[in-house]
Amino acid sequence: MPPKLLTDRVRYSAIVDRPPLPLPGGARMVVWSIINLEEWDITGVMPRHVTAPPSLGKAPVPDVPNWAWHEYGMRVGFWRLKEIMDDFGIVPTVAINGNVCNAYPRVAGAAKDGGWEFMGHGFMQKSLQAVPDEREDIRKTIEAIRAFTGKPPRGWLGPGLVETVNSLDALSEQGIEYVGDWVLDDQPCDLDAAPKPVTALPYTQECNDVPLILEQKHPASEFRDRALDQFEQLYADSQAATRVMSIALHPYIMGAAHRARYLRDIYEHVCRQKGVLFWTGEQILDWYKRVRPRA
Repeated sequence: MPPKLLTDRVRYSAIVDRPPLPLPGGARMVVWSIINLEEWDITGVMPRHVTAPPSLGKAPVPDVPNWAWHEYGMRVGFWRLKEIMDDFGIVPTVAINGNVCNAYPRVAGAAKDGGWEFMGHGFMQKSLQAVPDEREDIRKTIEAIRAFTGKPPRGWLGPGLVETVNSLDALSEQGIEYVGDWVLDDQPCDLDAAPKPVTALPYTQECNDVPLILEQKHPASEFRDRALDQFEQLYADSQAATRVMSIALHPYIMGAAHRARYLRDIYEHVCRQKGVLFWTGEQILDWYKRVRPRA
């Protein structure tokens, strides 16, 4: 029987009790930037909403304004985010729906040409709890990324961070080595899965434009302020133990014209600090595998 409880998958560990996880070159912390690239099915209910329709009693299908909001991100917003990454020399991870490689080859190609890491994010933007067969959805996602980039993804971020009780095993079976769904630490940690454990990397629900702007309805300046406050605390914490900070972005949110400058402010500040590494998920994973304590 697969584990059914969170406590079956991960063991409690207080960060103050752990041995050091040294970074190369005397660095103190890692910043992990993730850009979410999604495909929304215009024939179904939209995954998220920027505007509510006149009262219909149900979500409209097709939902042109909300689909177009997402489409703007792929046509325009993505390129603003890419310009910022290029200007600061940052190579992000893209959490990518597998079918983006087919539906938006110009976007996926720019990420590939930039050497960005591809992390699986479902085949379409739909929760693993909502697809008919999660193993097939994972397989299709991995295969689409493999066909487009020449190699399978090593990481996975569930749409909405949602898993089933069997997702970690299904991901492990198909070669996934790390996930971002388990946002419970400032350092990587191991999750029990079969046939091999999977590593949880410190993704974020705090420095993430979806909850902050869409759900909590803060202005874009709050994204900058919160990210800088987060960085300063983690940077101070990293004097005692290595920390990983994530910044999670969506082209239809932080790629909007009135928001992009606040993202630039974040990177301008962070890039001036000493001892900060800008790594992809697989770089964090490889480092963690080298330095983590062995049981």
